[in-house]
Amino acid sequence: MNELTNLWLVASYQATSMFSLKPASSTSSGGKTLLCPTPFALKMALLDVALRHYGEDKGKPLFEPIKKLRIAFKPPEQAVVNNTFTKILRPHKAGPKDAKGTGLMTPMGNTIAFREYVSFKGDLSFAFQGMAIEELLPLLIRVNYLGKRGGFVQIQSPPQAISSTDEEMKVSNYTVLTESTAEFSINGLLQMLDDCGPKMTFDQVNVYNSGKGSTIRLGSGPKDRILRHIVLPYRLVRSSKGYSYYERIDE
Repeated sequence: MNELTNLWLVASYQATSMFSLKPASSTSSGGKTLLCPTPFALKMALLDVALRHYGEDKGKPLFEPIKKLRIAFKPPEQAVVNNTFTKILRPHKAGPKDAKGTGLMTPMGNTIAFREYVSFKGDLSFAFQGMAIEELLPLLIRVNYLGKRGGFVQIQSPPQAISSTDEEMKVSNYTVLTESTAEFSINGLLQMLDDCGPKMTFDQVNVYNSGKGSTIRLGSGPKDRILRHIVLPYRLVRSSKGYSYYERIDE
């Protein structure tokens, strides 16, 4: 592999609030959080920045290179997952209750949901490969939240370009998120992460498109949004009914 093929653009962020992102297959009333943003979430964050900053005319062409990005992740040194129950609103299963149109009853009802929130100690470092630096760098410095809205992050320094092989990245505690894990620590943490499939189109991720071609198929194989098993270098140190404490496994 030549030096250009080994080129990564590394950006490090500090979480300024609690992080939460449920797996793609979880329900609205329950689901454990992931301990890292998924490739799909990262790519959609970059696309969101591109559209907000450049507008649709210039931002839309960036979807294809963003979709094909390789992404590696170096997790923070420590992570604490807090468990909680909270009240949420969701549509009534039998439809709106206000059949007479009085306006006194809303179409939403209260219910209890299980939620998890992650507190990180240390930076979330991401390495990106497969896109021109001059196109990717302006997007990375403008990302301000990852995962669920409210999971704010702050970039710590200008993104740096480095030349490293996949093996060298692994030694530096980076885990490639866009490929299924082949080698991993037996004490690692298994996560199910979603990513953009090769057939995904801009119309499918466009939140303003509800017509033909807006449906996204989720699963393995040649789907629009694919799932991968990834093992993060985290080991469970201790836990109780209220929290789980993880530490990073360093090479």
